[in-house]
Amino acid sequence: MNEYFGIRYEFEHPEVLRLIENALSEDRKGFVCVVDGVVLTHSVKEPAFRSILQTSLFNVCDSSWVPVYLRLIYRRRLKQYSGSELFENIIHQRKYKMMFLGASDSLLQALKSQLVGIDSRIKEMSFESLPFCSYDEFDFKEIADKVNLVSPDIIWVGLGAPKQEHFMNNLLPYINRGVMIGVGAVFKFYSGIEDLKRAPRWMVNYKLEWLYRLISEPAKQSRRVAQILRFTPQLILKECKNRKPC
Repeated sequence: MNEYFGIRYEFEHPEVLRLIENALSEDRKGFVCVVDGVVLTHSVKEPAFRSILQTSLFNVCDSSWVPVYLRLIYRRRLKQYSGSELFENIIHQRKYKMMFLGASDSLLQALKSQLVGIDSRIKEMSFESLPFCSYDEFDFKEIADKVNLVSPDIIWVGLGAPKQEHFMNNLLPYINRGVMIGVGAVFKFYSGIEDLKRAPRWMVNYKLEWLYRLISEPAKQSRRVAQILRFTPQLILKECKNRKPC
């Protein structure tokens, strides 16, 4: 695990899964942040938000461009580990008791019907929608009571960044156990709903997923892309200035 851009990343895919398993076997609760360009941008703009990333169990890199920057700065070959890949890998392990928080009832039911085909046990797992409100308006005690009643190993949170990171940080003191993982739009990707899908594999391979999202959701993504373009040069220059030998 190394720190880049002020964030503790774990890039090795098997190690990510091992760290999650270790936390559960040691009965440590916590959360994992999936850091894309939006999360990285907010970590620059908001010191309080950056502190949330620093108190997570660890963070994974959901940006295809961060490994490119780090290769240029450190000459290291690192790989993206997207929230979609992490979600899919853990679901296919068929080993954890899980809970799914966020999105609408209809989307969660669609997601459930898709995931049951991968792991039949998911039919008995809990899918809970959350009210549409800002992160500081949630009743965390009430939500935690539902989580603690189920006592899941993995708690998937699909609220989008940076809301889900604030949500996990605020919910953590109230839950008894479990690892929360914020996965943004992944619930939509895997629900089978037609209005939003992940980019085709060739676009992911050529680091063009941002373009696909921009075309799919122009109003929402144009603001995000503008913020990323604004703050990325600052991030790179700062990392170059403060870089340490690997």
